[in-house]
Parts: sequence; C-alpha cells; structure tokens
Amino acid sequence: MATRAGQFRHAKLAGAVLAGVAVARLVGRLAMVLIACAVMSAQAASLAAVKPGIASVTCSAWPRWVAFKGRFISADGRVIDVGSADARTVSEGQAYGLFLALVANDRPQFEKLLNMTQNILAQGDLTKHLPAWLWGKRSDGTWGVIDSNPASDADLWLAYTLLQAGHIWHERRFTALGILLARQVLSQETARLPGLGWSLLPSSKGFHPSPDIWRLNPSYLPLQVLRGLDAALPKHAKWRALIETTQRLLVETAPHGFSPDWAQYQSAKGKSVFLPDKATHALGSYNAIRVYLWLGMLDPADPDAALLLKTFRPMVDYVQKHGFPPETINTATGESGPNAGNAGFSAAMVPFLQASGEPLLAQAQAVRVAQLETQTPSGYYSQVLSLFGLGWQDGRFRFRANGDLWLAWQHGCAVEPQ
Repeated sequence: MATRAGQFRHAKLAGAVLAGVAVARLVGRLAMVLIACAVMSAQAASLAAVKPGIASVTCSAWPRWVAFKGRFISADGRVIDVGSADARTVSEGQAYGLFLALVANDRPQFEKLLNMTQNILAQGDLTKHLPAWLWGKRSDGTWGVIDSNPASDADLWLAYTLLQAGHIWHERRFTALGILLARQVLSQETARLPGLGWSLLPSSKGFHPSPDIWRLNPSYLPLQVLRGLDAALPKHAKWRALIETTQRLLVETAPHGFSPDWAQYQSAKGKSVFLPDKATHALGSYNAIRVYLWLGMLDPADPDAALLLKTFRPMVDYVQKHGFPPETINTATGESGPNAGNAGFSAAMVPFLQASGEPLLAQAQAVRVAQLETQTPSGYYSQVLSLFGLGWQDGRFRFRANGDLWLAWQHGCAVEPQ
C-alpha cells in the first residue's frame, strides 16, 4: 500500500509539473502575442506621426545590413561563412550580398562584391564563366576554389540582381553582364525533363544520377526572380517554361503542405512522378525554409500566389500551434523533428505569415528573432534570412507581379502598398 501511495504521489507530482509546463508554454505564447501587439501599436503610432504614406523605418540606415557587412564581408568584398572550418565563401552568399547591397543603396559595397565574385569564383570573367559555388581554405592549407561546379540558385540571383541594378542605377555594364549570366543559366543549367518540361537543375552536372531520375531543389526557384528574368528577356521562352514547371515542383513535392530540401523526379515507362529524395529522405529544413520566404514575398497579384499560399497553409497552422517553425520536418508524413527552427527560420516566416493573413503571428516571429539574437549571435545563413525577411517587413523592398524590384529609397521612402 505504501508503495502504491508513493507511486500515486509521484504521479500527482509529475502531473502537476507537466501541467505547470503546459501553463508556462501557454503564458509564453500569450506573452509573445501581447508583445507583438504592443510592437505593432508602436509602429502604427510612429507612422501616424510622419507624413501620410511615408515610413520613417525605410528612410533610416539599415543597422542589420551594417552589422552583417562588419561581421561577414571582408574589406575586399568576400562574404565569409564565419565559423566554417574552411572560412568558406559560396556563390550564394555573394549573390545574396549583391541583392542586399542594392536594397541598401550601397553601391560601393556592390562593386566590391561583384569584383570579388568575378575574380575568385569566375576565373576573372563572369561574361564567360558561371561562378564556382565554393571557395575557401583547401585541405593542403592553400586558398582557392574547392568545388568548381556552379550553383544555379546563386546564378539566378546574380543575373536578376545585375539586371535590376542596371535599371535602377542606370548602369549598362550591370545590364549587359546580367543578360550574359542569364543566358549561361539557360544554356548550362536547364534540361527538358520528360513529362515535365524545361526545368532548372541545381548545377550544370551531378544531379542526373540515372537516365530516368533527376534531383531538384524547390528552394532554388524564387518565382519573382524567374518572372523578373522573363520580363527582362522576353525573347527567351525558357523562362516562362521554368515558371510553369516550378509551380508543379512546389505543389507536387509538398503532399502535406511542407516543402522538402530536395526531391527526385522520375520519368520511366510513360509515367512521370516526383519522389522523396533518397539522400535526404524527404527532409525539409535549412534549404526548404527559403521556399516559404520566397512565397511570402510574392506580389499578391502574382498568378500563382493564391494557390501556393493555400498549398503551404499547414506551415502557418504549425507556427500558430507551436509558436515557431520546426527545424526539420518529414515532408512525406508531416511529422516534425524535436527542435525549433532558429532565428533565421522565424525571420523567413515573417513575410509568409503576413501574406497568409496572419499579421500578429508574423510580428510574433519577428519578436522571437530579437529574443533569440540577444541570447546567441546568428550565423551567416540565419542573418541572410533575417535580412530578407525583416527587410521586407520594414518595407525596404517589394517584388512587383512581373518580378521588377521596388525599392523604398528609390521612391522617396514611400510605403509600398501591401
């Protein structure tokens, strides 16, 4: 009897502890919502204090960009993944850096980033060579290109950003280089997949493991970037074809409303189907988080925006239930891993939640970013996600329905309508 009584007391104590944890979590979530409401009220008050249609936040310096430059960009324009064993620079980082420099109207930094991209990643000539994706400290202690294969996501952003910069800064040199890079992407990094059509491959080689299978990455294909390239280069019909296959890729690889990092496409015996990637086992994580970010920043008038927001609504529901996005999720089953996504994950959710009609949830994720960053400094990739997501939230940039880039500084810091 004593033993059973003890077990009963322990069970009651355990139940009380679990109940306390549940209450604490609920209180924490309510607190985040209250903080978000307070922040939104303060933002509304500050906007009301200035001229109608003018947002002071978009006219100010961009502290996050300044901090990113100081920590992750060398004096000569190399974006460094600080903390990596090889002090690496990847073409993706250079491309993102160029885009963010344009958003910040930081042309001196833009020029440095472009020169470094060309000199160390493209054999000194971007007109002839797509940039190698990886440069850093080699195993023998020397510095240089570690993997010469290009990465098509970086190449898309490079071409797009150069074309936009050429138009915005009235610089023909950027426009001409953007056109040449875009042509190289089409000629070297696309393939016509049976039953699907023209598709973007992750690189010029290495992602076609067998005659009937291709590996694809949904996060490599921001629709607004594809639309911008299509608008700038209307004579190249492949861009429109890539837009069409991208919509299929995004929808058909997300059976439970969560995007995978990688997917396989198989076409054999008259049947074409998307399959879970064998190497990554349908995992959605650090690659896929960008899918939600890109979708959230689509213009509401984009022809595919409504369908894609509906397709990925389960991620909104997950964040609403848990207070954060998952670090990992099995996209074949919809089951999440044990860990919460980091600050960059929450920043990536901000535009997506806003576009999904959940402004309070979006602001709560922005608050979570600030809370996490006070605890642990974010790394290179997380900071990039935050620059995109929170820069968009601040109203510093927007993508038009045709893919053109709208910049607050270019328009007298006026607020771009949602």
